[in-house]
Amino acid sequence: MAFAGTTQKCMACEKTVYLVDKLTADNRIYHKACFRCHHCKGTLKLGNYNSFEGVLYCRPHFDQLFKRTGSLDKSFEGTPKIVKPDKPIDNEKAKVSSMFVGTKDKCLACTKTVYPTEKVSVNGTAYHKSCFKCTHGGCTISPSNYIAHEGRLYCRHHHTQLIKEKGNLSQLEGDRVVAES
Repeated sequence: MAFAGTTQKCMACEKTVYLVDKLTADNRIYHKACFRCHHCKGTLKLGNYNSFEGVLYCRPHFDQLFKRTGSLDKSFEGTPKIVKPDKPIDNEKAKVSSMFVGTKDKCLACTKTVYPTEKVSVNGTAYHKSCFKCTHGGCTISPSNYIAHEGRLYCRHHHTQLIKEKGNLSQLEGDRVVAES
């Protein structure tokens, strides 16, 4: 008797029904939680349900089906269906959570992963906000006030200054190495 019900399956979910959770209606076995109206999904009790061809209905929906269609053909077509609205998607939450999702973007300056919350993107190239700075002076730059030359970033001020001093930026790198040694 301890294992009674272990071979019986629920008509709704087809999972095993144990004696403690067993409900029998119309010679069919259900879990108590699976005994629901086909139309509104409301939980039913033995005293407030109707069934037609094995389909369960609460009394109001059974009556509505019969009255509106004039028959018991299990169809609510043409009748307003009570639908619980889906949870609205909160776009703001989706935006915020997507900012913390992993990414394959790597910073061109330090080669580490760049996450959306710290990303600056210029011409399809990703940088950390903290790595997006002038090569010459280390000043902070933005995508609207930088100049790129031979893969290096410069602020407008240092770019103009270096062009005036050196004539072009190609000579600059050689001079910097000599000056540092």
